Amino acid sequence: MIQKKKKRKRKQIKKKLLHKYRLVILNEDTFEEKLSFKLNRLNVFVLGTLFSVFLIAFTTLLIAFTPLREYIPGYSSTALKRQAIDLTYKTDSLTATLRANELYYDKIQKVLKGEINTQEINKDSLFEEFKRDTITANLSPNKQDSLLRERVATEDKYNLFQSATSASDFVLFPPVNGTLSQEYNIQEKHYAVDILAPKDTPIKAVADGMVIFAEWTAETGYVCIIEHESGLISVYKHNSALSVHQGDQVKAGQVIAIIGNTGELTTGPHLHFELWSEGYPVNPSNYIDFQ
Repeated sequence: MIQKKKKRKRKQIKKKLLHKYRLVILNEDTFEEKLSFKLNRLNVFVLGTLFSVFLIAFTTLLIAFTPLREYIPGYSSTALKRQAIDLTYKTDSLTATLRANELYYDKIQKVLKGEINTQEINKDSLFEEFKRDTITANLSPNKQDSLLRERVATEDKYNLFQSATSASDFVLFPPVNGTLSQEYNIQEKHYAVDILAPKDTPIKAVADGMVIFAEWTAETGYVCIIEHESGLISVYKHNSALSVHQGDQVKAGQVIAIIGNTGELTTGPHLHFELWSEGYPVNPSNYIDFQ
């Protein structure tokens, strides 16, 4: 009985699916037949399914491969992707520049604070080690070598640093003429020379360069720092007044300040003058004649 009922239901379903219908399009005024179709439910279902699949596929392709996808939430435009890539490259460049600037300003802070780690090397002990090596040649200078060294030392007093890109000597001018009250001393961490001069004596730039710092500090009063070529920096402290500003381009011999007695660490009117090369202090007396 149950199987017969199932067979009857299948026959009924099949009959409904395959039962033919006629779709007629008539003229409403004259009832004239314009168009007619013979359909059954199975055909309508198959055609509807195929049309739906085609519509979905066409819409997907239209969205995926045409600019219309930019108007759909969740899809990013090509222009935005290009902007994001450009911004990524710019961010990397700015990060590298920022790191370089941080290192640069760290050196400037060391110049201002006088903080530097020094390491002394005993040259005599090194020569003794060399002499112990039987293979090493004799390092004792001969007469011609001594004369050449003396000549080079005399020339270097007025020629600070020569680079491969500079054809002429890099000459430094004295910032002020006077008497040295305190000389350069690494042991005492005095990386400068103190020059005594009359009141209101103008202080001049030792070479061409750009002012990278010109402000008041509590410890050293009015301070001016100038960056020159070949990685050289000159520092002028305890001034009574400044005649330049940060960012100014100065020429060698141009007046940049007036000698003074400002700041907590001063003991009288003088110029505290420093020279730094590639972030390390050098003795100004080796390159400038202050007399």
